Amino acid sequence: MPDHEKLNYVEYPAKDLPATKAFFQAAFNWTFEDYGQAYTAFAGQGLDGGFFQSDLSARTERGSALLVFYSDDLEGTLAKVVDAGGRIVKPVFAFPGGRRFHFTDPSGNEFAVWGQAQS
Repeated sequence: MPDHEKLNYVEYPAKDLPATKAFFQAAFNWTFEDYGQAYTAFAGQGLDGGFFQSDLSARTERGSALLVFYSDDLEGTLAKVVDAGGRIVKPVFAFPGGRRFHFTDPSGNEFAVWGQAQS
């Protein structure tokens, strides 16, 4: 049962649904459930959501919200993102509380991954 008045679901545009699904399957081991040819959903990833067919993309430079993953191994996750076909748009940088990088998926949507500061 979803929690009352808490964030529950997020939707992102996808120019190429098959490539977007393949990327998240390879980089983060996500699974998807298709609802027709223009929508696919994911669950159990901290926040459930889906991708809908669109020529748009979500980028912070255009005012989009930024979804941020957490990683215990920032460099390992960065390598998985690159190996799966993601494009690094902001290399690893320090910020108060840790380090992070930003990437785009095959549809051009921007995400970030953060981890604890190195000891």
